[in-house]
Amino acid sequence: MDRNLALELVRVTEAAALSCGRWVGKGDKISADDAATEAMRRTLDSMEISGTVVIGEGEMDEAPMLYIGEKLGRGNGQEVDIAVDPLEGTIICSKGLDGAIATIALAPRGGFLHAPDMYMEKIAVGPAARGVIDINASPTDNLQRVADAKKCYIEDLTVVILDRPRHDKAVTEIRKAGARIHLITDGDVAPAIAAAVEGSGVDMLLGIGGAPEGVLAAAALKCMGGDMQGRLVFMNNEERDRAKGMGIDDFDKVYQCDEMANGDVVFAATGVTNGDLLRGIRYYSGGAETHSIVMRSKTRTIRFVETRHSFDFKPKY
Repeated sequence: MDRNLALELVRVTEAAALSCGRWVGKGDKISADDAATEAMRRTLDSMEISGTVVIGEGEMDEAPMLYIGEKLGRGNGQEVDIAVDPLEGTIICSKGLDGAIATIALAPRGGFLHAPDMYMEKIAVGPAARGVIDINASPTDNLQRVADAKKCYIEDLTVVILDRPRHDKAVTEIRKAGARIHLITDGDVAPAIAAAVEGSGVDMLLGIGGAPEGVLAAAALKCMGGDMQGRLVFMNNEERDRAKGMGIDDFDKVYQCDEMANGDVVFAATGVTNGDLLRGIRYYSGGAETHSIVMRSKTRTIRFVETRHSFDFKPKY
């Protein structure tokens, strides 16, 4: 993977974030998502790549842009698979809450798990706890493993989990074990990444969320030396049939981080609203400021990028 692609990806997520940032707090998640998707697609098409979307906005008949199978780029560059979420946290953005991001990852052809748009059970941690987690173990067992790996007490740990009724039992067990819980309304990619950032205040992500988002989180954690496990959660036979159509035949398989994101992976994200990982967009007269993260698995290089955009010299998003 060309190392310059990593920095090019920041332009992609910045464009998406700047476009949907105008919709923060306006109660219109569809317009926010449309704005991010259009800007991301336009910027991707300007890149010297031959890309195929494998994690996107849905199937061709469901999404007009960034649909699974769509070809992007100028077509004369490196062949890559693309995983995107132009606006992770559409409801968060529409309500002006914390944690919305624009995110993308690239891998060599065949590098990403072709995850259907369905649920995935996940557990994610940072480098200090790499290799100790087990999705088949109880939350209490995993908390003790992570605490031992980080040489701290369970009471020192903070677990991020989506605030959903399906997690009530896990929440009760985690609190009984003594760990702190940070409940989030939507968007579990950024918290998964934050678990691998020293000083973020997040030690573990746990629970059931979107499978496509799980692949994006795995791509980021691979770049950071973190760890993640995921298992698809099927709600009906239709989802099983879709999974079969995407090459998945073991419905109980536990996917390791390297199985979800393999090879020389690059990842980028830009904050739309403030969160544990990134600051949100700050508009000012004549421009805006963005805060992004970009990384590459081959070198484990992680960059936080602060950019000031002057609208007098570039398009007004």
